[in-house]
Amino acid sequence: MSRSAHPAGPRHGDVLPEGHYQAPPADLNALDPKVWSRTVARNADGVATVGGIDVRTLAAEFGTPAYVLDEADFRARARAWRDAFGDDADVYYAGKAFLSKAVVRWLHEEGLNVDVCSSGELHVALAAGMPGERIALHGNNKSVQELEQAVKAGVGHIVLDSYLEIERLAEIAEAQGVRQPVLIRITVGVEAHTHEFIATAHEDQKFGLSLNGGAAAEAVRRVLAKPSLELRGIHSHIGSQIFDFAGFEVAARRVVGLLAEVRDEHGIELPEIDLGGGLGIAYTPDDDPREPAEIAARLGEIVRRECAAAQLTAPRISVEPGRAIVGPTAFTLYEVGTVKQLEGLRTYVSVDGGMSDNIRTALYDAEYSVALVSRTSEAEPMLVRVVGKHCESGDIVVRDAFLPADLAPGDLIAVPATGAYCRSMASNYNHALKPPVLAVADGAARAIVRRETEQDLLRLDIG
Repeated sequence: MSRSAHPAGPRHGDVLPEGHYQAPPADLNALDPKVWSRTVARNADGVATVGGIDVRTLAAEFGTPAYVLDEADFRARARAWRDAFGDDADVYYAGKAFLSKAVVRWLHEEGLNVDVCSSGELHVALAAGMPGERIALHGNNKSVQELEQAVKAGVGHIVLDSYLEIERLAEIAEAQGVRQPVLIRITVGVEAHTHEFIATAHEDQKFGLSLNGGAAAEAVRRVLAKPSLELRGIHSHIGSQIFDFAGFEVAARRVVGLLAEVRDEHGIELPEIDLGGGLGIAYTPDDDPREPAEIAARLGEIVRRECAAAQLTAPRISVEPGRAIVGPTAFTLYEVGTVKQLEGLRTYVSVDGGMSDNIRTALYDAEYSVALVSRTSEAEPMLVRVVGKHCESGDIVVRDAFLPADLAPGDLIAVPATGAYCRSMASNYNHALKPPVLAVADGAARAIVRRETEQDLLRLDIG
């Protein structure tokens, strides 16, 4: 359901008409494997566990809120993408979803590359030991410093986003005596079925060079005229949280059309295309994501068919899953602080986090699931809105969900599928401390990103 815009943001307090809500789930204690990571289960006492560890143990040792990342699930998903595409394609993990040194090491070990879009992400990838040639750099406004760092690090690809960047990078590469491999990011005029703020292939937006307007073809000419740049191919990204292939099919057809134009005008066949990422995950049981094997088969089929029609050799395909790998592998663990019933409306459940650790609900109207995890309950379901502790009426974590009517302060609840973008977009609003990221595997847990402290805040505040 779309919601009207308002000068102060979405009208989160609107009460939807009776009968709008779906019926509560048959079993409030069930943890649907569609939205929870693979090792999450309930033990004999009814307490949720992950990687064999009781969530109460995690809360006692590390505090709440906390992002809990299932390492075995992360590695399994990374391998599934690598295996699905095989040796004839490249899988770049989109670091913007969530990046840490531990995650980079896992990716390295599982055979994936890393896609970064800032000097900070580049430094984390390099510090964790990812070889420069297995890193790609994105961004619509890369600074001179970022480009210099990337060229010096020997990154495998830099994705060019403007005429100015072509000139800027050519000068930097020439000064360093390097012939830098590049892709050109184009906008193909495909509007993905997603939120306006995360659809990236329509014409009126900041990314890429227009295919329809001729800017993409001109960018090819300019890059080919630069001896310090090596044009490897074309990049296209149509959006995020996408569940069907229709947009990819149209995008691939138009990208291949540009490859044919390049061949006809310049007499060369570019060897690579990057179709981006954006494949969706299940935030609720109603979502229907595609498996990596199906994605690889369909994308490969589309590209081969279009290239055959254009009498082109099929190029090497790259893809950039981020959310699709890390999103389902983590949940956010909260402690309930207050339960406030509004007669005839709903019940507000306040937790010890909020929009500082998950801005997506406020920003994108994102939907999430939630469950009581520190115990089971046979109480009747009650319609709730899970909210945070910040001074903002839009501070909503889960807009509408069902939890047991006996929910009480001190209970632990968890929101699954928060591995992507929640920690990456976390803030210090109200001087909140960013939660830790806990990696859990084989009965052991460790913080791979520690919780912030008040001293961290004061260290930056130089008065």
